Amino acid sequence: MKPFIFLCVLFFTLQVSAQEKELATKNVTIAANNYIDTFYKADTTLAYKSVHKKLRKVGWWFDEKKGKYSDDSEMPFDKLISLSKRWNKKGDKVNESTPRNIEVLDVSDKIAVVKVTAAWGIDYLNMVNTNEGWQTINIVWQTKPKF
Repeated sequence: MKPFIFLCVLFFTLQVSAQEKELATKNVTIAANNYIDTFYKADTTLAYKSVHKKLRKVGWWFDEKKGKYSDDSEMPFDKLISLSKRWNKKGDKVNESTPRNIEVLDVSDKIAVVKVTAAWGIDYLNMVNTNEGWQTINIVWQTKPKF
């Protein structure tokens, strides 16, 4: 009888854990889409939902004229808000064929890692599960890779 009870408890625990991970993955994906749409739709309300106020974003863009990458470029939360207001203000930077790929690389109950491919290149998002939901707290990015 004891082995049967143990197996039932184990099965129930695994089932709950799988459901929790599935829900966390769904919510992480929503937060990553919000990050993209902050720029694609020039909608700062999405950043306030899904980007942590302590954001640290650092990245490199390729300068075609110089033939090399820029020095690292830092972007805290307030600069992200400022850029998102103007980056696609006219609505001419994205269309139905603009890249939008979200790959959840790892998710647990408190942290997650996501790779985003968008119009500007790639971003690796480090997310945290806060009282407000999943939010991006760190980003490392670069313009479209050469390989």
